[in-house]
Order: sequence, then C-alpha cells, then structure tokens
Amino acid sequence: MLFAKRVFYWSGIYGILVLLPMFFLEHKLGIDFPPATNHPEQYYAFISVALAWQFAFLLIASDVNRYRPLMVIAMVEKFLTAGTAIWLFALGRIEATTLAPFLVDIILGFLFAASYVRSAEHFSSLRFRS
Repeated sequence: MLFAKRVFYWSGIYGILVLLPMFFLEHKLGIDFPPATNHPEQYYAFISVALAWQFAFLLIASDVNRYRPLMVIAMVEKFLTAGTAIWLFALGRIEATTLAPFLVDIILGFLFAASYVRSAEHFSSLRFRS
C-alpha cells in the first residue's frame, strides 16, 4: 500500500511541477520549437486536462484502497499519452526532443501497473470483509 501511495503522490507532484509552468510558456515554446501554436485552445486544453489528472493521482494516493479502480484509468491515460507520442515520432511528425518527456509516462504507467498489482491483496481482503 505504501508503494502505491508513494508512486501516485510523487507522480502527482511531479506532474504539477512540470505542467504549471507550461501555462506561461506558450510564446517561448513557439519560438524554441516553431511553428507557434495556431490553436491556443488546444494547447491550454491539453495542459488543463493533464493537470486535472495530477490531482486525480493525488486523490488516489490519499486512499489507495478506495480509489484503486481509478488506477486502471490512470494507466490508460499514461500509456495512451506515451503511445500517441511514440506513434507520432515513428511517423516523423515530432522530433526526439519532443518525444523524450513523454517517455516518462511509460515509466509512470508501469509504476501504476505495479501499484495496482501490489495493492490487490490488501484491496480484496478489505472488500470481502463483512
């Protein structure tokens, strides 16, 4: 249980620290990685949804047993995000420098899976206790 709690807690903290500054970096990213964003609503919507997930990870960490089913959806989020970036890289649509940060999501996805598996025994004993 402690493993899952730590994984989700630190994942949420890491994500918040990485994503919050992006709200103020749209212009700089357009200069450093042209072309500039043509659809700022998509840029900010992506950051907003990703940031909301960080709070979901903190919620899971607050009570691993209660929110264990949400771990599956958290894994899907991580693997879909990373998988999309890998696919775009394979198609030559993004550079390796753009792909690299998304590889952290694969690592976190596997840590989420390990958390889910390791918390199974404790979860089932609580679930069937009457």
